[in-house]
Parts: sequence; structure tokens; C-alpha cells
Amino acid sequence: MEWRARRLLEELHDVRDAAASLPDALVLLDAHGGIRWCNRSAERLLALAWPRDRDAVLASRYAGHKLGDWLDRGGAEPLDDVHAPADATMHLQVTMMPYGHDQRLLLARDISRLARLEQVRRDFVANVSHELRTPLTVIHGYLELLDPEDVPALAPVLGEMRAQSQRMRQIVEDLLALSRLEMERHLPEERVQMQPLLVTLRREAEALSQGRHRITLEDEAHRDLLGSAKDLHSAFGNLVSNAVRYTPDGGAIAIRWRRTRGGAEYSVTDTGYGIPAEHLSRLTERFYRVSSSRSRGSGGTGLGLSIVKHVLNLHHAELRIESEAGIGSTFACVFDHSRVLEPESDDPR
Repeated sequence: MEWRARRLLEELHDVRDAAASLPDALVLLDAHGGIRWCNRSAERLLALAWPRDRDAVLASRYAGHKLGDWLDRGGAEPLDDVHAPADATMHLQVTMMPYGHDQRLLLARDISRLARLEQVRRDFVANVSHELRTPLTVIHGYLELLDPEDVPALAPVLGEMRAQSQRMRQIVEDLLALSRLEMERHLPEERVQMQPLLVTLRREAEALSQGRHRITLEDEAHRDLLGSAKDLHSAFGNLVSNAVRYTPDGGAIAIRWRRTRGGAEYSVTDTGYGIPAEHLSRLTERFYRVSSSRSRGSGGTGLGLSIVKHVLNLHHAELRIESEAGIGSTFACVFDHSRVLEPESDDPR
């Protein structure tokens, strides 16, 4: 019995030594968020030291820091990119995992190198897009000067060249919009009046549809939003234009703005082709296409849903997608109560 206890103790020390040597920070928390143990990397990444910080409440230690806010919210979702508490140049990915009886394990990983590579990618996309914008504008301008009636034999060629030139310009504009959104940390905090925005979205849908679809608008919320009017218009408009593009003639499109238990929801429902379940999780990736031929034929750039996701992330909102192949789809933008504003009173008093 004594031999077994000694062997168990040795194995426990081996596990503790291995955990202490990991390059990632490990912090064991009790049911109240107090520190039960942390490894050596926690000092470098999280400014914690053992046994100095034994029983310290982690959320209180990081009060006023993004990490502290995340811990106060329970840490249910991973924190993908946050500056290290002791070094603002270091980027961390932080995850919380439950274990045992009401205990939790916090794992922090240094992703500074990945963050730098991601910044290089963003800069490259932004710079290339800027460089392409001017020559594409010139090419498109000259194509517009050519009258197909002057050269009837080339009319189909000129039409295709104009369409592809316009598509390339739209891709560049969408890439620039994405680059701007990726670099943004905060958006303007302004009142976005939803009633006139919804009317504008319906008008834009009708213009794009040209009478080919039945378009309805339902404003059940009668509330405004706090955020960037320009970016929200872009995100909502992308969902509307997608619905028009991917819904066959004679189909129906419903634009809705309604209250929810936790806030409010803007949604666009269509009776279009629908999306198979295996594609839903990848729809917001850049240039991801369920059907390449159908997407290109519709005139889309493959960047619209990525723009929607980035806009919603900046507004601390969520994109939810429900779809069934052959039936239709619903794309919903879900905002919590902190973003929902009571309508301004028309009473001058």
C-alpha cells in the first residue's frame, strides 16, 4: 500500500512538472475564481507567480483590462486576441475549460507571431486593393466610352468585358471595406434610426429585384440601434442583396426587425435555393462558395457575408443562419439589449 502511494505521488509530481514546463500559461481556478495553482509560463504571459498569487481572485487582478471583463462574463467563449497584462506588444489567445467539481482551467497561449503574420496579410490585401483600384477605374471608364452599336459584332464581347470589369471593381471595394473593418477597434457610437433605414433597405431590394420577387417589410420592434449607421447599412444591405440574388423569380423575401427577450433581431428570410447544412459553418469565409457557377452568375463577390460578420463583431452582435436546401434561408443579426435604444420622442416637451 505504501509502495502504491509513493508511486502515485511520483506520478503526480511528474504531471505537475510537465505542466509547469509548458510554454502555455496554465491557471487552475476554484469555484470562486481564486487561483489554486499556476505554472511558470503564467508569470511571463499573465504576470502571475506561484505561490505569491495563491487564492487571488483572477477577475479582480485584471480589473479594467479586457481579460478581466471576459472573466466577469464567465469566459464561456474563447478570447481570440487580447494584449498580455504585463506586455501590450504580446498577443494572447485565452480559453477557459471546466473540470472537476466547479473548478476551471484557464489556458493562455502566446500568438504574437501569428498576429504579426495576420497583420502582414491585412496590409498586403489593403495595399494591393488600393493599387488595383485606379487601373480598374480607368479600364472601366474606357469600356463605358465604347458604344456596342458602333461595332455590332463586338457587342457581346463588350458587354461581358463591362460586366467583369464592374465585378472586379466591386471585389476591390469589398476587400478595402474588409481591410478597414479588420483594423477597426471601435466604431462610432451614434443613434441608428431603424425605421428610415428599413424603408431604404426595402427600396434597394425592390430596385435590385425589378419586380421579380414579392418583398415585404415588418417592423415589430419600433426601436433604434446604437452603432455605426454606415456599417450597419452595409451589413443589412448585403443580406438583402444576397436574398434577391439567390431567390428564383416569383419567390418571396421578408425583411424583419423585431424585439427579442435579450435585445432585438434584424433578419432576412427568402424562399431561395437554400444551403446544405455542411456549408453553413463556412459561409462567412472570404470567397467561400456553395456553388461557384451559381454565385458568379448572380454577380456576387463572395465577400458580403464576411463583411457582415466583421460589422456585427464590432457591434458585439451575432450572425445566425438557418437554411434548408430547396426551401430557403434566414439570416439574422442578433443584438443584445445594450445596443437597442428607445425611439426618440416626437413630443417637443
